[in-house]
Amino acid sequence: MTYKVAISFDRCKITSVTCGCGNKDIFYCAHVVALSLYRIRKPDQVKLRLPISETLFQMNRDQLQKFVQYLITAHHTEVLPTAQKLADEILSSNSEINQVHGAPDPTAGASIDDENCWHLDEEQVREQVKLFLSQGGYYGSGKQLNSMFAKVREMLRMRDSNGARMLTLITEQFMADPRLSLWRQQGTGMTDKCRQLWDELGALWVCVVLNPHCKLEEKSCWLRQLRKWSDMDVCPLEDGNYGNELPNITNALTQSAGHSQDSLARPRRTVFTRAIEGCDLHWQDSHLQRIISSDFYMSPSYQREGESLLFNSQGQPLWLEHVPTACARVDALRSHGYPKEALRLTVAIINTLRLQQQRQLEIYKHQKKELLQRGATTITNLEGWVGHPLNPVGCLFLTLTEACRLEEESCLEISDAGDAKPPVYQHVPVATGSPDSSESYLALALEVALVGMGQQRVMPEGLYAQDKVCRNEEQIIARLQELELDAALVQTLRKQCILLLEGGPFSGLGEVIHRESVPMHTFAKYLFSALLPHDADLAYKLALRAMRLPVLETTAPSGDVSHPHHLVSVVPSRYPRWFTLGHLESQQCELASTMLTAAKGDMLRLRTVLEAIQKNIHSSSLIFKLAQDAFKIATPADNSSDTTLLNVALELGLQVMRMTLSTLNWRRREMVRWLVTCATEVGVRALVSILQSWYTLFTPTEATSIVAATVMSHNTILRLSLDYPQREELASCARTLALQCAMKDPQNCALSALTLCEKDHIAFETAYQIVIDAASTGMTYSQLFTIARYMEHRGYPLRAFKLASLAMTHLNLAYNQDTHPAINDVLWACALSHSLGKNELAAIIPLVVKSVHCATVLSDILRRCTMTAPGLAGIPGRRNSGKLMSTDKAPLRQLLDATISAYINTTHSRLTHISPRHYGEFIEFLSKARETFLLAQDGHIQFAQFIDNLKQIYKGKKKLMMLVRERFG
Repeated sequence: MTYKVAISFDRCKITSVTCGCGNKDIFYCAHVVALSLYRIRKPDQVKLRLPISETLFQMNRDQLQKFVQYLITAHHTEVLPTAQKLADEILSSNSEINQVHGAPDPTAGASIDDENCWHLDEEQVREQVKLFLSQGGYYGSGKQLNSMFAKVREMLRMRDSNGARMLTLITEQFMADPRLSLWRQQGTGMTDKCRQLWDELGALWVCVVLNPHCKLEEKSCWLRQLRKWSDMDVCPLEDGNYGNELPNITNALTQSAGHSQDSLARPRRTVFTRAIEGCDLHWQDSHLQRIISSDFYMSPSYQREGESLLFNSQGQPLWLEHVPTACARVDALRSHGYPKEALRLTVAIINTLRLQQQRQLEIYKHQKKELLQRGATTITNLEGWVGHPLNPVGCLFLTLTEACRLEEESCLEISDAGDAKPPVYQHVPVATGSPDSSESYLALALEVALVGMGQQRVMPEGLYAQDKVCRNEEQIIARLQELELDAALVQTLRKQCILLLEGGPFSGLGEVIHRESVPMHTFAKYLFSALLPHDADLAYKLALRAMRLPVLETTAPSGDVSHPHHLVSVVPSRYPRWFTLGHLESQQCELASTMLTAAKGDMLRLRTVLEAIQKNIHSSSLIFKLAQDAFKIATPADNSSDTTLLNVALELGLQVMRMTLSTLNWRRREMVRWLVTCATEVGVRALVSILQSWYTLFTPTEATSIVAATVMSHNTILRLSLDYPQREELASCARTLALQCAMKDPQNCALSALTLCEKDHIAFETAYQIVIDAASTGMTYSQLFTIARYMEHRGYPLRAFKLASLAMTHLNLAYNQDTHPAINDVLWACALSHSLGKNELAAIIPLVVKSVHCATVLSDILRRCTMTAPGLAGIPGRRNSGKLMSTDKAPLRQLLDATISAYINTTHSRLTHISPRHYGEFIEFLSKARETFLLAQDGHIQFAQFIDNLKQIYKGKKKLMMLVRERFG
């Protein structure tokens, strides 16, 4: 395909483009790029001509006539209408065209006063942003929007004035997003992805307004726009929710909560507020100008005595501005293509932070005694640097590391996995006026990240702000992990860690911290792993200090003043609203796990880590996870177990058992089983110990059915390869446990106790006695029947009979319960009594008659008792006649009478509310009743009377009585 391309340029900028390909994008099409490159590379191939107006000026009247006619002939269809119109206008004396001298010339270029800027297809920018926003973060639209933001940053760096124009277009579309008003009405937060895009938008505006070389009118124009957006109802707020808003904090430290206002008086802060505030900042300060314009700006040596706000004692310049604001300046310099200036300001900020750190250490030394006695501090930063909207720590770190990147060719290659290779850094010495400085930008980058992450600060309010703290911390740590720690960096690391430990209330790792201080677990885990190969003592000291989570301690220490955000509720809540608490606790657990793994084999270290876990971790499921982790590390598949760590796993497991004993926990069974496995790995002494102290760890049911049963299993004995005395000791402990549990909870433990005591006569007898004692009060018929059957199975039929008799006294079967689950037990009990002999049957029948009122069940028992002779169990020392029993004599006579009377009662009950569809079933029921009646001597007379009686009482049910007559006469 061949396309026609036209490009206009003015003072080295492309000011407009058109191309026949019809491409719609914010970037130039390939054809425009190709023509531009051709013009740049082969300027002599594109003929340079004078503006057309100059050429026309040289023509006479005839030549001009010829020129116009030829032009019209060459393009007559397109040009003719325009030519006619222009001719008419020129010939008319009062036309608009004749009011102006001269005529336009598109080939002449713009005049010197005209604005000249790169061509940007504004409509296209709008369309694309609108499309990406409408996809709501799906289909990679978030990535696309981020790449548009990156494009803006690239334009700013090239000092292309379209950067701000493009950002304005993007912002207008963001503000027009229909979801904003929806979220506001519903009071719901926007999605995380969306929030991050808004944050980047806000940060970019801060960058734009801080352009050190922008004109005043540009700035006031941006300020108007920003205020207009910020005042709109739907404008997202800085802290991410439409509810409570944060106070505008520019002071880094708060002294007390006394002067805080209530939430109503707080100004509303939107995502643009920081940019609006940024419009008040300027670059005219002479000290600032000298810092950024020279590496060698120092105070003269004779002035270095005494205090100075501009220089430190080495004569290096300081920049005493609110830290996030100063960092925003650095970001602006970097973003607008002033990397050297950005570095110089960064060094001044770091020198200021160092001085501040020294001063804070001195202040703390004076207050140390008092603060340690109180055990708490009210001094803490309300505005933390990690998770801050301006990302000050990340900004300084990036500025410094960018100066140290080794830009190899291979850096640009992508590794197989499709990820960019981690950057390679080298030490670049800090450019400075002092000759003895051996510092490198890389060491400064590490230092500033450590100072920023270690800053003690109050947890911000609201889910979004809290989540951002975690996210930003993880981002900085990921960057830190890209640094290869050499001797120089290790020295920086050690020095900073010592300062953090000694930093008192200014450090999150100091001895005293505010109750609502942001926890340091994630940071400490990085420090621990980084320090461990170089200084293990310092690594452990630091990680152990960081294990605390004071917000979960039940009471706030007396010195703690509740801080301003929480004055809204009159009743002080026990915990403030920490939405990320679950994540923070799991990070605390990760830190502990990292230490446990590292301390494997070192008993002393393991004990201190264990104590820290027991003191600081309050969640049973996390302690259980730690116990499992320790167990896994202690028992590698390919190697022998590590006893030191195994004992720690067991101790943690025992703590979990004690913590969850009286509370409901859905993982409890799994925890109990795991503990037995762990104790088995530790050895026979551990098993004996848990069996002996079972009541502090397990419920009676768990102790008998899981713990003792597992300990006594064949697998455990094989696993431990025990000798006979050891086996006996374990068995004896298990039996003692079984009897104690049976006494405490006979309902649930009696059967397990009997099973566990089978091999020891005395213990077995004791367990049986416990069952008998409990039978009359605390046990249900089903529990007793189960034990009775077990007794029969074990060869104790008389004991089984006794327990079955006790069970019968607890049972009550109504006339209509012919599918009751206990029916099988009743039939079994009667069969057992029958097999033992006439006396036992005579003893159980009164109990059956008293408990069972269901006619079909009674007739079933009766039928079974008359089929065979009693006493077939053949109990030694008993004589049995071998004769069938008669229903006329006791004990069966009593059963027969009860069965007949049950049939009569049931019949009346059924007839009171019977429907025609049950008539057939009812006639069958009467037939069964007749069979039972006929077992009695005068049964047929009794039955006939019974039927007559029915016909008399229920003569209203004509159809049913007709069926009765048909069947029974």
